[in-house]
Amino acid sequence: MSLTQTMFENLPEEVRQTLQLYVERMANLYGPSLHAMLLYGSAVRGDYLPGRSNLNLLVLVTKADVSFLQAYTKIHKRFQKEQIPVPLFLTEDELRGSASTFPLEYTDMAAFHHVLMGHDPFVGLAIDSGHLSVQCEQEVRGNLLRLRQRLVEGAATMEAMGILLPLSLTALSACLRAIFRELRIPVPRTTESLLSDLSPALGLDAAVLQEVWNLKRGLISPGPAEFPRLFERYLSMLEGVAARISRLRAEGRLR
Repeated sequence: MSLTQTMFENLPEEVRQTLQLYVERMANLYGPSLHAMLLYGSAVRGDYLPGRSNLNLLVLVTKADVSFLQAYTKIHKRFQKEQIPVPLFLTEDELRGSASTFPLEYTDMAAFHHVLMGHDPFVGLAIDSGHLSVQCEQEVRGNLLRLRQRLVEGAATMEAMGILLPLSLTALSACLRAIFRELRIPVPRTTESLLSDLSPALGLDAAVLQEVWNLKRGLISPGPAEFPRLFERYLSMLEGVAARISRLRAEGRLR
């Protein structure tokens, strides 16, 4: 069955055709060394923005050695302009062995992914989420520190802010979905729904996050005066999210 006949109604036809061609090229290049390919992220959740979102892939292989990666460079050169970054290459053993090391990333992938070829490696995979809230707080605080550094590296220009804010929101959204899961709150599939549910679920005002989401979607274009204020408000929001996670853990509502 072709990919255009499966569950990608939210993706443009040309994107589905690109994925179909990508799977075929990968299968032809690697043959039995290729065990599975999974699409995850915005393209699966329904947040895909043509020309703005990447097509994120997890590729399970027999061995991701240097010769394997060298061979992939030809495919990367062909498909990077189609919004397909270098996939996450893992062996079956590496996936199982790192399931407790990256609970935030793997829990989100397990919840929102689609198998393009091969088997589903998340079926039966044990992910230890005992320290998930700690990782989330670390990620949010790290997000805050990286934003400050990269703003300076980008000369604090409007262009730098316009790139950094959407990237940061993508990382933050994964943490927010994880906290929803830990609190046994239904996890919204799309970013729009996640932001709508943020205030009643966590007591956080999502107004600045909604603005950044609108920025990512190309719906707003802040001017020279508004951009720094938006960036400052977003930094304050990250501080508030980290503090909220810490407080929920202190109250015993998070592990």
